[in-house]
Formats: sequence, structure tokens, C-alpha cells
Amino acid sequence: MTEAGVAILIVLAVVLVASCRIANEWQRGVVLRLGRFQRIAGPGFYVIIPLIERVTVVIDMRIQTTTIAAEQALTRDTISVGVDAIVFWQVTDARASAINIANYREAIERVAQTSLREMIGASDLAALLSDRQATDDRLRRSITQKTEGWGVTATSVDIRDVSIPKELQDAMSRQAQAEREKNARVTLASAETEIARQVAEAALIYDRTPTALKLRQMNLLYEMNKDRGTTVLIPTDMATSLGSVVALGKSVPSGGP
Repeated sequence: MTEAGVAILIVLAVVLVASCRIANEWQRGVVLRLGRFQRIAGPGFYVIIPLIERVTVVIDMRIQTTTIAAEQALTRDTISVGVDAIVFWQVTDARASAINIANYREAIERVAQTSLREMIGASDLAALLSDRQATDDRLRRSITQKTEGWGVTATSVDIRDVSIPKELQDAMSRQAQAEREKNARVTLASAETEIARQVAEAALIYDRTPTALKLRQMNLLYEMNKDRGTTVLIPTDMATSLGSVVALGKSVPSGGP
């Protein structure tokens, strides 16, 4: 083979190597032909035309995270708070993320930061502390609304911590303690009301049936004398009443005629 033939083979080999590409399962290559968008290539093996086509950027399609924080942000009820959150986002349109914005990673962080402050300013402190799920969802929708034109979607947002001034923490702690004491007193009052109602009903029953009252007294005396060595003094009128009940019991036949 002549030197010219060897040179041609070398050139062809170089061109072939330069035209072959391999993208991982989670990667997509944005291919331009003569400066214009041609296609999204990958995953796996694909070929481009050397000198005419080129891969401008390889997009990672996996879910990624961005940590954001807002310090000394004012809530709607003018309370200074600090909020830390994690944004889970994913590129859903590789073409839009490559063509419509220069640096979508940096843009996501800036948008998430701004959306967090906007959400804090539109929320009361009680909502931030109590309804975390609704707050997370509202922040996620706000971020997605601003980034969907870039082919990026916020899949979820998790607020990790909401910090408030120490003076406010002490005030909220006292308020919570007062609320618990109030609930305890209401519960105790309800229990006493229920006990009083049942005692009143029992008094009506005993009033209509004196024998039932005397039997109840006998039962109480039995309960008090179960332990050995216990001496109970019974008033004379009470003993007389109990004796009449016992006599009444003996006078009733136990069997048939």
C-alpha cells in the first residue's frame, strides 16, 4: 500500500472515531447541524457528521437537588424568620434546557431562592410552622411555573427548618403551656359535671327505692370490713335500718309454695 493510501486510511479512522458518541442511560446529547438544532441523541451509541454536526451539551436527566436558604425574611405578619429548604428538580426537556437558557443549574438556584422569599412574605408564621405539606407544595408549584419554559420541573420541595427569634420562641412556649392548662381544666370540669349528673341520677333512684339505698350501705360496710383488724362504728339509726332490711330478706320465702 502506498503512503497516500495509508494516509487516507488514517484520516478515515480519525473521522470515524470523531463521529462516534456514547451517552449513558441518564444522558441526552443536544446535536446541532451547522449551528441549528438537529436532534436529541442518546442514550447509548449514536453517530454525528464530523465538521457539520456537533454535540453542544450533554444534559443529565436524573433528579437533582439544590439547597436554598432565606435568612431574616419577613412573614406576612411581620415576623423575621430563617428558612432552609431542599428543592428536587429534573430536566424534562433537554432541548429547552440547552437552547432557552445559558446555565439552567444556576438559574434554578436563583429562582428557588426568590420563590422561597416570596412564599415567606405571603404566609403567616402559624402556616409555616403547622402546615408544612401545603407550604412545600405551594413553593414547588411556584418554582415550576417559572422554570417550565427551560424544560425543568421541580418534582418536590422539603422545608427542613424554620427558625424564629428566641424571644418569640419563649412567648410561644408560654402560650402553648397556657393552652394545655386550659384544656386540662376544661376536661376536669367536664368530668366533674358528668360525675355530678350520675350522682344526681343515683340520688333519685335511692329516693324512690329506700331499700336500694340500705343495700348500698350494707355493701359499703362489707367493703370497709374486708381487711382484718378493721373496726367500723355504725350509728344506731343506721344499724336499725340495716336490721330491718335483713329481717325483710329473711321473711321472703326462698322457694315455691
